[in-house]
Amino acid sequence: MRSIARTFRACYRPFAIVSRAASAAATNAVVPLSRSSLSFAARTMATSNGPVLKKPLKLACVQLASGADKTANLKHAREKVLEAASGGAKFVVLPECFNSPYGCDYFPSYAETLLPGPPSESQSPSYHALSAMAKEADVYLVGGSIPEADPDPASKKYYNTSLIFGPDGSLLGAHRKVHLFDIDIPGKITFRESDVLSPGNKLTIVDLPGYGRIAVAICYDVRFPELAMIAARRGCFALVYPGAFNLTTGPLHWRLQGQARAMDNQLYVALCSPARDTSATYHAWGHTLIVDPMARVLAEAEEKEAIVAWELDGALIEETRKNIPLSTQRRFDVYPDVNQGKISFDEPDLPK
Repeated sequence: MRSIARTFRACYRPFAIVSRAASAAATNAVVPLSRSSLSFAARTMATSNGPVLKKPLKLACVQLASGADKTANLKHAREKVLEAASGGAKFVVLPECFNSPYGCDYFPSYAETLLPGPPSESQSPSYHALSAMAKEADVYLVGGSIPEADPDPASKKYYNTSLIFGPDGSLLGAHRKVHLFDIDIPGKITFRESDVLSPGNKLTIVDLPGYGRIAVAICYDVRFPELAMIAARRGCFALVYPGAFNLTTGPLHWRLQGQARAMDNQLYVALCSPARDTSATYHAWGHTLIVDPMARVLAEAEEKEAIVAWELDGALIEETRKNIPLSTQRRFDVYPDVNQGKISFDEPDLPK
């Protein structure tokens, strides 16, 4: 009987350890844990090796050419979304600022009010166009991003906002760009989104019923791996970044960032850029691409308008995580787990 009791205690001790750690987190107390218990807790909080993509899903990223005419941009986006769907895609992504030129000078004049939601068609023609596109094409649609205006004009607050719609045209989620593009590379490029835009304040994970979860972020967000790590550990099968890198940072970092986020988190990554327009004030790098969990670039556009597509397979995520088992090798007794502690998944004034 003593041996049975010892076995019982040995088997159930780890669960008590995790419970104590969770309780401590809730009360901000410090619970001393042994190295072995920390190792167990680390494994239980790491990226899952189980199936995160329930069945294959064809993804298409539309590298769209947009101009100054918003109505024409929305019409053209619809044509390309339908074209992607006709090629078998059930999941379509548009680029950052797909409905307007990109730049601080353009955000206020192209901005649409999304609150209170759902907005009227006069408040947000882009919201209604995206909803209609998703329904007509019968796809999950990450609507790139659009400039969003605060409903109070006196606030003069604007956001860079991505809207995600389901095949029935319903809004599944929204993401405001969290990290604003403020850089200064002498002799190359200076840009300050924060002169006009306000940041979002949450990490965005969206359920695609029947398939699994994705995370959506925008452009400069890709440089902050914490968002990606948390999303992976919350069960996402793909990271989706509408973005518009430029001709300075694009050749250096665009592909590298996509591969890095895929390699570190062992999932799919999609980077969707506008097509390059050399007559515009901002020249996008282009090179929309899809990366697999082994960090291989599966498909990549050049600078012109194009549709980049690939069928995502959950078995490859599982195989990658089995062969290179990072999830059981992380050492949260040595360094912190970014998936623990205070993480924001909601904003009270976000479009719903």
